[in-house]
Amino acid sequence: MPNYRRAFVPGACWFFTVNLLDRRQTLLVDHIATLREAITATRQDYPFTIDAFVVLPDHLHAIWSLPAADSDFSTRWRLIKNRFARALPKQEQLDRVRVRRNEWGIWQRRFWEHLI
Repeated sequence: MPNYRRAFVPGACWFFTVNLLDRRQTLLVDHIATLREAITATRQDYPFTIDAFVVLPDHLHAIWSLPAADSDFSTRWRLIKNRFARALPKQEQLDRVRVRRNEWGIWQRRFWEHLI
């Protein structure tokens, strides 16, 4: 298993890029209300401040500030991606690896984060 080097700084400000697996799709803008609901539900469970958010057809960029004693942005992204994918009609083809890992096929597995 890869050992990703991530800075876990409680209360920090982060820049993120999150991509759809198929960059030809326009799911994010086609279902913007569903994305907004997934983010709202996640913020209720795991609060964070949205400093900026840009949604493009196939990917999004976000700047978040986390609470003072919290550095767990990965759980927040996992919940947002999961809630959004489960709310969409099932159309994607899943390979064996994604089925075994209980992953949905619309998102790239990882996201990019940069500590600000």
